[in-house]
Amino acid sequence: MAVESESCNCDAWAARDPSGILSPYRFSRRTVQHNDVSLRITYCGVCYADVVWTRNKHNDSVYPLVPGHEIAGVVTEVGSGVDGFEVGDHVAVGTYVNSCRDCENCNSFLENHCSKFVFTFNGVDSDGTVTKGGYSSHIVVHERYCHKIPDGYPLEKAAPLVCAGITVYTPMMRHHMNQPGKSLGVVGLGGLGHMAVKFGKAFRLKVTVFSTSESKRDEAISLLGADNFVISSDEKQMESLKNSMHFIVDTASGNHPFDPYLALLKVGGVMVLVGFPGEIRVQPATLNLGARSLSGSVTGGTKDTQEMINFCAAIKIYPDIELIKMDYINEALERLVNRDVRYRFVIDIESSFR
Repeated sequence: MAVESESCNCDAWAARDPSGILSPYRFSRRTVQHNDVSLRITYCGVCYADVVWTRNKHNDSVYPLVPGHEIAGVVTEVGSGVDGFEVGDHVAVGTYVNSCRDCENCNSFLENHCSKFVFTFNGVDSDGTVTKGGYSSHIVVHERYCHKIPDGYPLEKAAPLVCAGITVYTPMMRHHMNQPGKSLGVVGLGGLGHMAVKFGKAFRLKVTVFSTSESKRDEAISLLGADNFVISSDEKQMESLKNSMHFIVDTASGNHPFDPYLALLKVGGVMVLVGFPGEIRVQPATLNLGARSLSGSVTGGTKDTQEMINFCAAIKIYPDIELIKMDYINEALERLVNRDVRYRFVIDIESSFR
């Protein structure tokens, strides 16, 4: 565990207990090793995972806890064995910073499914230390888990791509949700949902947003360009769309029924769950009678992540963000709990630690 002292080399904000309240903290990052990249963090996105672990919702938080796994910054040093990055490069680091690099999943660039996958914060690294995330002035990671941000792409917009963006992009590509003219349903319109809408429109799909809140209709259609908006609790609206969807991306983490959404799928349609509701209950007939599939997904491998960043830069897909300073983070986390953000908070790390 990091120890706070005058000799520490990294400024940060950390939670000290399950209240989740963050305050200034200092600790030491490791020195740059053979295959490491050190980056000055300029921006860090705020994910609901930051709420979960700062408040010990899974009963496994190790304090002091420095959250943050949507990191963007500038390379300041590289190890002698690094050949893919140079000082000055713009880079991003996402939800994990290590894996075994030798198993079937790692060899297939599915590092996010490696049994030795190490979370960017509150994970136990191969040397036994507890990882600390992007609410900090710099980070040192193995080059494999660094991703280049193309020239001209704003760093503050790049940060959310490596969690919110890749979390929906990965299953959309895996299940071929990039076929122009087909129909996509997006359940929930938060950080992940708004990126699913943006990717759907980029793939020229007909996109329908499902929400429990009528207040999101205008932003879904006028701001994000969705083709349709449906109140999911309205049985008549839902009934009218039965057997009409090729794909559904479900980003909702609260408990909700699954059968009404699955019934909207055409024969052979696919619904992907990227959130973490408390339970899943499905009538077998809803799946079997339409040859429908319900699939899960979590973040993405390093190859897919770089592909997604490059795609966003080429097509000019940008997350919608609210930029904040570090000293606003406790209010921001409370607003996130209350779903009061359009659609991702991003911390201006560089100016916060001047």
